[in-house]
Amino acid sequence: MAHLRCDFYSDALGLSTSMTVILPQQTRTQIGMAGAVGSEPPPVLYLLHGLSDDDTTWLRRTSVERYVAPLGMAVIMPQVHRSFYHDQAYGGAYWTFLSEELPELVGQFFRLSDRREDTFVAGLSMGGYGAMRWALTYPDRFAAAASFSGAVNITGIRTNRVRPDDPRLSERIFGSDPVPESADLFHLLGTVDRDHSPSLYVSCGTEDRLIEDNRSYVTAIEEAGLPLRTSFVPGEHEWGLWDLEIQSFLAGLPIRGLDDRG
Repeated sequence: MAHLRCDFYSDALGLSTSMTVILPQQTRTQIGMAGAVGSEPPPVLYLLHGLSDDDTTWLRRTSVERYVAPLGMAVIMPQVHRSFYHDQAYGGAYWTFLSEELPELVGQFFRLSDRREDTFVAGLSMGGYGAMRWALTYPDRFAAAASFSGAVNITGIRTNRVRPDDPRLSERIFGSDPVPESADLFHLLGTVDRDHSPSLYVSCGTEDRLIEDNRSYVTAIEEAGLPLRTSFVPGEHEWGLWDLEIQSFLAGLPIRGLDDRG
């Protein structure tokens, strides 16, 4: 695998920002990790970070590079700070950056597939929310989406349940306006055609403070009739669990066959 830290300018944000990128590489002599590539542009996973993280965190705290190597998959990990993947009332237009500008830039910078069946999105905590919002808003872009210990109930920001140590988080994101329906994952479930929905994966540790929100979200997905896999296992809001869950999500993806898996 090739690892890049890509620094670039974002028109949507009006500033320079970064993304961490993993690209597939054919290897035959590398010890302990087999790389693979196919004959067509590789599939891509957009992997989103949490509220207190940055674009490097998934690579530093899990073995995601090793997990995607035999799949011939690229991974794009953007930097969004504490934005909740939203066009903030007092801050940057991070939803516009993520959902519109980033895919265009990725297509300009790298030779990757832009086919729906080759495109996936996942994230943890705040990133789990972002992944679900992106996939439900644009279901024609993604074959599958995953939320790991996701902050799936956006109203939790208003009540300080999501981040009690940052009471002004909601004000920075939404100002004095109510949470828009376009940002509410429960509302978005009702806007997706069940026959054309991405496959959804929802996981959460049973000792996580967000477990009840995630259970309620799963119930809402089931009522909407959307394709769903779940994983509620013992654990808290921590990286040991997320390292296991990213493996489980990847194992269930419909990856197209590779000509040579190395």
